[in-house]
Amino acid sequence: MDDKKTFTQKCPECGSANLHWDRKRGEMHCNSCGYVIEESMIDFSQEWREFDHDQINARRRVGSPSTFKKHDKGLSTKIGKSGDLYKLSSSDRRKFYRLKKWQTRISTAIERNLKFALAELRRASSFLNIPDIAEEESARIYRMAAEKGLVRGRSMESVVAGALYAACRRHGVPRTLEEISSAFGLDKKEIGKTYRFICRQLGIRILPTSPLDYVFRFSSELDLNPETTSKAVEILKKAIKKEITSGKGPMGIAAAGLYVAALLCGEKKTQREVADVAGVTEVTIRNRYKELLEELDLENKIKDIKE
Repeated sequence: MDDKKTFTQKCPECGSANLHWDRKRGEMHCNSCGYVIEESMIDFSQEWREFDHDQINARRRVGSPSTFKKHDKGLSTKIGKSGDLYKLSSSDRRKFYRLKKWQTRISTAIERNLKFALAELRRASSFLNIPDIAEEESARIYRMAAEKGLVRGRSMESVVAGALYAACRRHGVPRTLEEISSAFGLDKKEIGKTYRFICRQLGIRILPTSPLDYVFRFSSELDLNPETTSKAVEILKKAIKKEITSGKGPMGIAAAGLYVAALLCGEKKTQREVADVAGVTEVTIRNRYKELLEELDLENKIKDIKE
């Protein structure tokens, strides 16, 4: 397609028909006044820039990019396709099967382990609706653990679960140990133990989880109004500033903040409903609820609403 393609429609700004489509920029503009006409254009240019000849050669590629989510990073070569077998003679078909068998045999133990582990990781990530960036990070962490021999003596599933939980914590994806354990069918204590071991051995530094990471997700599951969610965020920010949250579980604090905000905004949610969504007990909700009321001077406001 020619970069200097012209169009019959007119510019909505000046009425000129002298329009130009810039293929590199992926936009159409008016040559008379410079107005950019917003239309659905495809940018055919590359998504990266180069500044010297070495970078041009290093960044030029074909095919899909490499990824840690595949055991071969998506770069290996397969011998033929099964759909082409009918084109081969019987002798060539036997040769094809022999080559395919030897290709599987020459793979290392780590490659075979990664093939099964990453398939399990993709299944669990789909079940938990994990973003691609966290899934990619968890695959990278598991690969590092496998190469250092940390999988030896432990179940593959527990190491995959620990890597996934570490990646979620690292990228601020609110997933609890209970949810991870339900996806893998493992005890959460085993996952937590493996998670701490992996982080210690690989030198992964995980910052403490903030209650704010869970607020929007819990609010969505409880079907609360945006006003209530904003009030909960405001309450939790004050609690963090006053260091009320120190040494306490972030999920319990987030749940209590939402419960207080629901009371202040006139939404009826029971402690049982909030506790079920947050994965904590009603006792935890009550304890954190009392602390927030006392430390943030909200007791009188709650009393006025109840009266």
